[in-house]
Amino acid sequence: MTAPADSRQRILDSIRAATKTVAKDPAQLASAYAALPRNYIRHGSLSNQERLDLMLERLREYGAEVIESTPADLPASIAEVLTDSGKHLFVVPAGLPAAWLASGFNWKTDRGLTNDEVEQAEGVVTAAFCGIADSGTIVLHHSSTEGRRVLSLLPDWHLCVLKASQVVETLPEYFDRCTEPPGLATYISGPSATADIEMTRIKGVHGPRFLHVILVRDEG
Repeated sequence: MTAPADSRQRILDSIRAATKTVAKDPAQLASAYAALPRNYIRHGSLSNQERLDLMLERLREYGAEVIESTPADLPASIAEVLTDSGKHLFVVPAGLPAAWLASGFNWKTDRGLTNDEVEQAEGVVTAAFCGIADSGTIVLHHSSTEGRRVLSLLPDWHLCVLKASQVVETLPEYFDRCTEPPGLATYISGPSATADIEMTRIKGVHGPRFLHVILVRDEG
């Protein structure tokens, strides 16, 4: 047996040895899972304001443009960001509220648009499922207001509306909000960027180069 194959076999043998006593009954599996030790931090300790301040700080550190709004002012805030962008053609998910579609712009609603049609848009506007302050991450579960994954990957410019009530402090708190595992999730931590071995930073390799976020203060 070659060295790589031997190493692979040892790993598989270790896995089999560790899992050979695991119950196959779904109820027993659920009980065994619930009994697993969870010694990591599961809940944050920040106040509501501190949690939101941290989310804003992280987003800005990553290079996202962020403004705040009230629910009543949200349509006007969206129109302001769109106007400042200098862009005119936007793609949106089919379930996005009509009040968010500001007048004076061209809107392409995704009801089965081709990738080429999505790519022709200058930007995209979506809602979000959650925000994780600890890492400054916005999570999309691709509901009718968040759109298909292609909408948040192909356009070069993304405006995401995030509610204060959707922001948690830690990753485990995000998972607590998932009543069931999402079929698909996208995690966004700032505009798309990557660096090669020489640390040359390139934006837009695997998503929008420009991320704008409106944080809606919908909490009392």
